[in-house]
Amino acid sequence: MSSNLTIKTDRLILRPFEKSDLKDVLAYLSLPDMQRYLDWKARDNSEATSAFDAMRKEVRLMRPGDILTLAVVRKSDGVVMGHVALKWTDATAAQAELRFAMAPAFRRQGYASEAIQAVMKYGFDKHRLHRVFARTAGHNEASARLLKKIGMRLEAHYREHALFQGEWDEELHFAILDREWQRGAKVHEISRHKVA
Repeated sequence: MSSNLTIKTDRLILRPFEKSDLKDVLAYLSLPDMQRYLDWKARDNSEATSAFDAMRKEVRLMRPGDILTLAVVRKSDGVVMGHVALKWTDATAAQAELRFAMAPAFRRQGYASEAIQAVMKYGFDKHRLHRVFARTAGHNEASARLLKKIGMRLEAHYREHALFQGEWDEELHFAILDREWQRGAKVHEISRHKVA
């Protein structure tokens, strides 16, 4: 079950995970500060390996429930820095959930933004998505800033909606519609042409 899907940006290659990526993925999936934000358990190498094996199978969007997970690879040295995914949640409403994780060493350098924008463009253009949404923990200010930066708007703030490790957790929901994405893309293209 493989996919030839590869998305290239200025600095990145987004592609399905390969077996040889395991070491890089374990390096960030098993970090304690990543655990709070993952949908699955990856507390040790065994659980992180199971999560990696599951992500390797998430290679296409054909029907609701499918997930496309792509490794975020730096072009300059081939290092896997994280991953970005789209989960098709609703066919009738053409909706997908955006998910992402970036190793701490590669944060605050624009890599996550570059990868997310490329995957969102793919989702809106190739799969004709109407709406893409993302969830993040209320205290994860970096992810909230990133989602706002790429044009998503805060739609909901769930306060103390769940207990996590003995503490009340908060969750932020962000979203963007296809027409909002297209307007943003056109503005970006115009500004690039003016600079050139």
